[in-house]
Amino acid sequence: MVEKKIENGMEWRTEKDSIGTKEIPEDVYYGVQSLRAAENFRITGLSMHPEIINSLAQIKKAAAITNCEVGLLEKKIADAIVKACDEIIEGKLHDEFIVDPIQGGAGTSINMNANEVIANRAIELLGGEKGDYSIVHPNDHVNCGQSTNDVIPTAGKITSLKLLKNAKKELERLYKAFCEKAEEFDGIIKMGRTQMQDAVPIRLGQEFKAYSAAIRRDINRMEIAQEEMKTLNMGGTAIGTGINADEKYLRRIVPNLAEITGMDLVQAYDLIDATQNLDPFVSVSGAVKACAVTLSKIANDFRLMSSGPRCGFGEINLPAKQNGSSIMPGKVNPVIPEVVNQVAFNIIGNDMTITMAAEAGQLELNAFEPITFYCLFQSIDTLAYAVETFVDNCVSGITANKERCKQLVENSVGIVTALSPHIGYAKAASLAKEALKTGISIRELTLKDGILSEAELNDILDVKNMTEPGISGRELLLKKK
Repeated sequence: MVEKKIENGMEWRTEKDSIGTKEIPEDVYYGVQSLRAAENFRITGLSMHPEIINSLAQIKKAAAITNCEVGLLEKKIADAIVKACDEIIEGKLHDEFIVDPIQGGAGTSINMNANEVIANRAIELLGGEKGDYSIVHPNDHVNCGQSTNDVIPTAGKITSLKLLKNAKKELERLYKAFCEKAEEFDGIIKMGRTQMQDAVPIRLGQEFKAYSAAIRRDINRMEIAQEEMKTLNMGGTAIGTGINADEKYLRRIVPNLAEITGMDLVQAYDLIDATQNLDPFVSVSGAVKACAVTLSKIANDFRLMSSGPRCGFGEINLPAKQNGSSIMPGKVNPVIPEVVNQVAFNIIGNDMTITMAAEAGQLELNAFEPITFYCLFQSIDTLAYAVETFVDNCVSGITANKERCKQLVENSVGIVTALSPHIGYAKAASLAKEALKTGISIRELTLKDGILSEAELNDILDVKNMTEPGISGRELLLKKK
């Protein structure tokens, strides 16, 4: 029998835990432990990520099915738990998960929040009243054979796999967009730069091809890191020794969970190691951070190459997405690269937090999984969202200022490097100094001084000769002679 009372026009039920009794609104599905946690951990003001709520429901469903298979749970109770979990997986009851993502207790609060919501919904399905845990108990039934210490790391890994799948999808789109731009811009020559100084010519398409190669490398890193997320400590319970878990349950829980999630999940060879250590999450965070660094560098390049429109590089045009100033009429800023930069800064900071949280583990458990997951999920999500807007609102709409690129090359002293094999380093250096002093182009000086003929100069300064490996300039001259 559930004790109830009416106060200020609201109906309340009384629940009890090891701390004492507490009044709970009668209509909610969470219970006393969830409410205590919500009161204790008012940290971010945010809700749990919806995908970890779904992952927890999938774990509880797999546990109920497994416990029923091995004879530890009555079928009617298991069926009610499974039905409650299915409703959560469908997106229902998510507002009943009230604990803050950042919490003390190694995730016990969110685990109990799931246990209480599932238990109370199962009680309802069996015709009982919420709070009557004699019908379905959060710990004895929903949490049977489990511990926070194997449930929460498992939920974190399953959630990471789901989020990484979306991030990879967006990165594949970005890779394709860079490949398309590489082909579109292949014939456009521009000035390459090192240390912000003129270097040697390069084709704009080559720069975009290089961006695609870097993104492909980031995708490969994520695929490698993902494999670490597929190894679970589920069944290890409190510290990896499997205490209170039936031996048959221990063998069946991960295969059942793999079937429910549709993921290629495996049980860790050493459950104690998998319970103690969070280094797999550091590995995933590292892959996400590396990708963020790549994206930020590319965003920096776009901001430089599009700078102007009259007083900067002006080599490419970014799509105009919104007004850039409240005071300067007509100003358009590179807002999409700027937001990519900012997302990267945040991911890099999150990676440091994840690193320190993983390092801070002690003995048989790491208590800092909540902050690890909060930062990691944010990093993966924001990376995916940043890439999505980068593709749709920036990369796909970039156009090249072909004549501006050509003009900068022809007026640069950098092309003298291409002449060096033909006329010697000393003569080339002398030409460069004269060009800088007089403002006359390298081409004009070379022709004026009769150093090379116009035909020879045209061959040497051919786009392909200057921007791709091939026969050396000296060999080219000897071949002509």
